[in-house]
Amino acid sequence: MAVAAAGSPDLAERISEASAREVKFTGINWVYSPVADVNSDPRNPVIGFVRPYMLSRAVDAPLGVRSFGDAPEEVAKYVAAVCRGVTKAGVAPSPKHFPGHGDTRVDSHISLPIISKDAIALAQTDLIPFRTASDARAATIMVGHMALPAITGDATPTSLSRVIINGLLRESLGYGGVVVTDCLEMEAVAARKGGVPVAAVDALRAGADIAMICHRFDRQRGAIEAAEATGEGQRIAALKKAFAGDWAQVIIGSKFDEGEWGRLKAENIMLSRHTYASTIALVRNPNDVIPLPKSSGDVVVLTPRMESLNPAVDDADSVPRMGSREPRNTAGPSYLALAASVGERVDGASLHDVYSPEEPFSAEVEDAIDRAASVLFVTRNADQSRSAWQLDRLQEVLRLRRESRKVVVLASCGPYDLLAAPELEGLDGVGYVACFEFTVNALDAAAAVIFGEKEAKGRVPVCGGNVLPGCLLAKE
Repeated sequence: MAVAAAGSPDLAERISEASAREVKFTGINWVYSPVADVNSDPRNPVIGFVRPYMLSRAVDAPLGVRSFGDAPEEVAKYVAAVCRGVTKAGVAPSPKHFPGHGDTRVDSHISLPIISKDAIALAQTDLIPFRTASDARAATIMVGHMALPAITGDATPTSLSRVIINGLLRESLGYGGVVVTDCLEMEAVAARKGGVPVAAVDALRAGADIAMICHRFDRQRGAIEAAEATGEGQRIAALKKAFAGDWAQVIIGSKFDEGEWGRLKAENIMLSRHTYASTIALVRNPNDVIPLPKSSGDVVVLTPRMESLNPAVDDADSVPRMGSREPRNTAGPSYLALAASVGERVDGASLHDVYSPEEPFSAEVEDAIDRAASVLFVTRNADQSRSAWQLDRLQEVLRLRRESRKVVVLASCGPYDLLAAPELEGLDGVGYVACFEFTVNALDAAAAVIFGEKEAKGRVPVCGGNVLPGCLLAKE
């Protein structure tokens, strides 16, 4: 979404080529990118929005800012641009998750989403980026796990459905490249009778060329043992020839050239900085609250406690952990870097506090919030059920602040965080910035905008750019 916020498919192509050149240099020749899902409904929890705040906190969003936006034709432009850039660098792209994961209300890591769309509705929205990818002869396309009973006649996951893979993708869209499934260890598929090995066979029979099994060796071995001969593999052979070369190139290759790697990184760093600077979106700036002052008092930076994002990679207890199984720093390295960059920018004192759902602000922090010249309040997917407590903490901050003091909210992942909170008292005077990812580079670019060093050039590529509190309710 950050790439689309910059508003330039040409820039998307350039940064995709640059990134792909780096991964190719390290021996990677296939990436599962770009996401071609259309954010067709901001109320859809899979793309990062939960029903209006306090009405429901029951669902979460696995896709979030991975979508380029909510306009099918615009999404298609960026999908095509990324495919071109990646392919130019000699890396195979894989637009995903066919036939479209943008209108699901269930996380397929956990359960099977059921989508009620018929063929006409699907063709008018979700299929448009994939048709573009097919027409552009993208080397591979990934099929996702959801059910389309109005099209298939049953609840078979699309990744295992011959109606979807052979009929819709191959015959209707005319796609002739390699088809890969999303990981078959996701519960939408793994929970079926026979588990992953049977699902792998079903996927190959449905027309997939590659059944993806990412994690467990026993499931990988079981799938190999269960698989039948499903063809001569010409498409896979062509993919290998185009992007991987022969075995001598793959296994032996040439010695890693650290000097050339350094030159490549140096060449790309300026493009990276330009791109991040182009993505930051100033959603709202009432009474010119932004830029925050650098030399007229203290600044308080409040960042949310880090939480797990996805059951495919996270702990069952939702605590991010290190390899040693010890809990990670709850501040998060990117937020620590943001706090440090704010401290370097201002002449006064800078206080960083990590807020959480269980612990109230300490008396010291409350006093600092009340007295500071400005407050930077960072959110991360606060519209989602498990993270909506962030808005409760924001309300506490607004109640502590005087009207003359400046408060800026920085949405550090999805841009919907305030969309779901129209009734927060004091929110009208708050500045709102979106940076679309909680990385060091994105947060530093956002800080540059918030403190007036750079102009905000990005535009939120969903909801027509209007993700202000209550805008969805007003439309309804």
